[in-house]
Amino acid sequence: MVMGKYWDVFVKGYEGYANYFWSEITNPNWHNYFYWLLIVSAFFFLLELLAPWRKNQPKFRKDFWLDFFYMFFNFFLFSLVIYSAVSSVVVNLFNDGIRAISGFDLQASNPLRSAPMWTVLLVGFVVRDFVQWWVHRLLHRSERLWAFHKVHHSVEQMGFAAHLRYHWMENVVYRTIEYLPLALLGVGLYDFFIIHIFTLAVGHYNHSNITVPGYVTGGILGALIGLVIATSGFDVHLLQNPSAWVQASVVLGSVGAGALLLGPLMKYLFNSPEMHIWHHVYELPEGRRFGINFGISLAIWDYLFGTAVIPHNGRDIKLGFPGMEELPKDFVGQNLYGFGGR
Repeated sequence: MVMGKYWDVFVKGYEGYANYFWSEITNPNWHNYFYWLLIVSAFFFLLELLAPWRKNQPKFRKDFWLDFFYMFFNFFLFSLVIYSAVSSVVVNLFNDGIRAISGFDLQASNPLRSAPMWTVLLVGFVVRDFVQWWVHRLLHRSERLWAFHKVHHSVEQMGFAAHLRYHWMENVVYRTIEYLPLALLGVGLYDFFIIHIFTLAVGHYNHSNITVPGYVTGGILGALIGLVIATSGFDVHLLQNPSAWVQASVVLGSVGAGALLLGPLMKYLFNSPEMHIWHHVYELPEGRRFGINFGISLAIWDYLFGTAVIPHNGRDIKLGFPGMEELPKDFVGQNLYGFGGR
């Protein structure tokens, strides 16, 4: 009887994601992650074409199309094959186990059930990023997991799509560990969708062949905050029936405040191309053999835990890792790598 319950969850997970996947492709709208992925990717590719940081790097850099395929495999096809269904089973098993032992229902008693949406999104984003930072460190510390993570570090020329070149086992490790605290906190699918779009954009930015001053990124963050306030989005109700002029003023004021107040802090708060490229450096700094700059979206964890290292402008540093020649160059070979060698 119990096994039948989890089998039903498993099957519904597959059916639900398959229907969702087909709907994403056939019904374009602002809530479709498939088209958000295309729009965000096109935006950063356009920036790379118009204002490249490494001007001598080819427009279509080495392995561009390989990374482009990784982008869709890791964010859609892999989820359709395994992750969506299995993750639902794991969360149900975990919650049922806690309830059977202690009588406490984590999902029913989570502190965010009645919180406004902006709180759910903020807590979900910070918790997820903190968990991912530790998982990322684990990928570098564990010899077994590093064998899988090598695929991501085999990038030799950095660009936005390199963000999503990684071994499918990383999906298993990251999602299994991050999904439980988010699900048990009450971060739902729509909340996760919004968080995911934001972190997708930050991840593309970190890997892009561009460089952006802090006052610009601060202004962009200010604009996003201003839009939320002006439109009363995500349960933020600071304005009551504002006129179009008031809304425009709030957004413009937020842009200026973001540029002036957040601009000097952005490199300490958020990851950036100038910081993340050092994570991919071929020769790590002395005494840092397990890696540096592990931040996914936020840089603050690296500064708090002493793993932030930017020796100098890293625009032209060599990328990769010693011994990367043994790594297969094709998609199938890379995704079989790590299981006892090739």
